[in-house]
Amino acid sequence: MSRATGLALAALVLVPASAGAGTRAGTAGPELALTATPAHVSLVGSGRATIRVTNSGLQAVGVDVGRAGFALDLRGRPRMVRRAGARAATSWVSVRPARFLLPAGATRSVTVSSRLPSRVEPGDHDALVLLTTRPKSRTRVAVRMRMGVVVVVRAPGRVVRRLTLRSLRVRRARRGPILELLVVNRGNVSETLPRGRVQVTLRRGPASTRLRAAGRELRPRTTGIVELVYRGRLRGWVTARVEIASRDGGPAVARTFRVKL
Repeated sequence: MSRATGLALAALVLVPASAGAGTRAGTAGPELALTATPAHVSLVGSGRATIRVTNSGLQAVGVDVGRAGFALDLRGRPRMVRRAGARAATSWVSVRPARFLLPAGATRSVTVSSRLPSRVEPGDHDALVLLTTRPKSRTRVAVRMRMGVVVVVRAPGRVVRRLTLRSLRVRRARRGPILELLVVNRGNVSETLPRGRVQVTLRRGPASTRLRAAGRELRPRTTGIVELVYRGRLRGWVTARVEIASRDGGPAVARTFRVKL
């Protein structure tokens, strides 16, 4: 990420909504506001897609288009990485144009294309297309905006879906105990865990309650934490039955743990 002297840098990596900065007094909108749609591009094999970039600000802006590595941390927060991992598609993805000037109120299309290497592991591989604004050269303090569009390239071959439940622990917080479930994606494609797909049933004697986790995504061959907030009255040692529902109607991934609330 650039650290040019005299620039107030607004980092907007992986934010699909519009963002603005530098609102001028007496005007109806910000001087700098950029949007990119879609925020997520999926390509199959050697394919092509279009990203539409719109400048809804009051000033013309220069835009540089680049590529970077992409990752999710343990809690599912997206981040840009300099060193691409084994499943990165950064070197396969190309973008055109590499830079352009976007007048106020105008929209420009950016073409994203992928070309698979001769030998590639089947499944999902990802990269990040970066859109970075160039500050006006005559301005003392400019605002630079950076946005990211996730690109997932699926290489042909056998799709493997395999989730593993590794551990469950309790973290104390002001709002109550938080159950942290460690899930491993041992497959070769991304796994989307929408709200409710991960469920935990807590039992202590005759009493029981069920928790449903919020949604998140797991990239291939990665590990992530799924959080479940508990606001019930069960305390002490409980039996926790964890289930991840199958996508295709098959058996759920399930495991039982003992935790202390």
